[in-house]
Amino acid sequence: MDELVGLREGSPGNPVALQELWGPCPRLRRGIRGGLEWLKQKLFRVGEDWYFLLVLGVLMALISYAMDLAVGSVVRGSGIPEVKTILSGVILEDYLDIKNFGAKVAGLCCTLAAGSTIFLGKVGPFTHLSVMIAAYLGRLRTKTLGEAENKSKQHEMLVAGAAVGVATVFAAPFSGILFSIEVMSSHFTVWDYWRGFFAATCGAFMFRLLAVFNSEQETITSLYKTSFRVDVPFDLPEIFFFVALGAICGVASCAYLFCQRTFLAFTRTNRVISKLLATSKPLYSALAALLLASLTYPPGVGRFMASRLSMKEHLDSLFDNRSWALLTRNASPPWPKELDPQNLWLEWYHPRFTIFGTLAFFLVMKFWMLILATTIPMPAGYFLPIFIYGAAIGRLLGEALSLAFPEGIVAGGITNPIMPGGYALAGAAAFSGAVTHSISTALLAFELTGQIVHALPVLMAVLVANAIAQSCQPSFYDGTIIVKKLPYLPWIRGRPIGSHRVTVESFMNHTITTLARDAPLEHVVKVVTSTDVAEYPVVESRESQILVGTVQRAQLVQALQAEPPAWASGQQHYLQDILVGGCSLEPATLMLSPETSLHQAHNLFELLNLQLLFVTSKGRAVGSVTWVELEKAISTLTNPPAAK
Repeated sequence: MDELVGLREGSPGNPVALQELWGPCPRLRRGIRGGLEWLKQKLFRVGEDWYFLLVLGVLMALISYAMDLAVGSVVRGSGIPEVKTILSGVILEDYLDIKNFGAKVAGLCCTLAAGSTIFLGKVGPFTHLSVMIAAYLGRLRTKTLGEAENKSKQHEMLVAGAAVGVATVFAAPFSGILFSIEVMSSHFTVWDYWRGFFAATCGAFMFRLLAVFNSEQETITSLYKTSFRVDVPFDLPEIFFFVALGAICGVASCAYLFCQRTFLAFTRTNRVISKLLATSKPLYSALAALLLASLTYPPGVGRFMASRLSMKEHLDSLFDNRSWALLTRNASPPWPKELDPQNLWLEWYHPRFTIFGTLAFFLVMKFWMLILATTIPMPAGYFLPIFIYGAAIGRLLGEALSLAFPEGIVAGGITNPIMPGGYALAGAAAFSGAVTHSISTALLAFELTGQIVHALPVLMAVLVANAIAQSCQPSFYDGTIIVKKLPYLPWIRGRPIGSHRVTVESFMNHTITTLARDAPLEHVVKVVTSTDVAEYPVVESRESQILVGTVQRAQLVQALQAEPPAWASGQQHYLQDILVGGCSLEPATLMLSPETSLHQAHNLFELLNLQLLFVTSKGRAVGSVTWVELEKAISTLTNPPAAK
């Protein structure tokens, strides 16, 4: 029937379908259709492609604006400094919101797709993602069971999430939980250990199981296989060289930490760069990536620093147990035109540079290139790059020793050849441990390679490197906290700043707003509307000022708005009536004294993840201390003002 046409009475003669003839309001529909046809003819007189170009411009503007929002302070960077701040008890708004999960994943995919061009990893972002999911699952559990919000339960989930983030990247549950304890927790509860270890083990097992299902591995094995000699992996005199390697990595880590923190602060204070980062983050990222990509272009300068290798192939080649210097001493193999998966070490050799030249050039170039890459406002991890950098330091020393002692070092009448791969393993653990101020990197090196034959020399190198780095520079994550000015208490244990002699009375906040039980509601309303603090100290009476507890401002406002109808309108009511009526009063179980030392107060805030403590003298509320006052007091001790 739709194909049958007819003529409408009074029509100009254009054929119409019978369905249109019989439809409702034919004249109105015909008028609307005619108007649309006229508008289409007028609009497309200039060419229809211009309108599609307009749509293209608007869509790209929206995408660009969305990228600026996505690549913001919440999802860019590592994420470990912010997670460390959150685990200390500080609340960072929206940082663990699940809505940021997609932006973090998308940005991390772009970073990893660049490969060794910008030389960044995924440990930090994975830790942030894991903690983000842990926070969401914790809230979901609370809503499902109908329980009240419990801060201790939430903290347990976050600690477990931090351990899972490292474990799922390296398939290393032992070092994952230890790394999270060392790097992200100022105080760690033993009760949280088994929870984090259980979650990390499940994550690591699933990570390696997926590799088996994907036919990448025949069974569950270590991530980076090595073939070190097991019977005599090193001779006793080599212990001295491993200790020397630890000292070299410690000094190099101090130089790296100082330069990285200085350059990061420069990007935030320089007028041009700071403005570019504030208004055009994608442009800054593109310019930095273009510079790094130009220098690592394999047919160009990149041929002298093994730029064709991925980050995994970097480690596979550096952990090779053969001596490249001895392999090329009497031979000069050509630089391969294509990557040879069976001989990755050839990427480190060039006829004009030799093995030592390419390794040294790699270390010099990657030193400043990695510092530049850490300022790119994209989700990225910084642990794996410094792990590879340390492996290159160890490899360079191992190759030099193998060339100096081609037959090996004689010990007890037995001569064993030197394995440069063992030095690369020790260098990776020592340098990364020094940069992050952690000892668990030694265990991480063993779990990654499945080898523990170098346990003693690797541990000695890590300890020496940490001793040097911790005495000279803050860790990479602490330095980022300092530059970003995140609310985190400085470390004072072991520092000769005289924190035991300073008392709370000298730096506490003497001005506090108290609410008395016998205070009229008019006074309570006046206090609540004129202040915006999160909680108020409640005292026994206006005369005694004896501290009895605290009340949350949000609950107090809700109770004031829901005034019971049974109250007589002309009768005077007091705060005690609201407290009895259901507004919860939290008892004051922990207080400070004016004579409490700064060291003791700092330990309490760190141990219990506190944000505020009230100061009482003989039970009377006389002041309060927050982490802001603590930070100012520590800063004054560290950098005393000049005498006038």
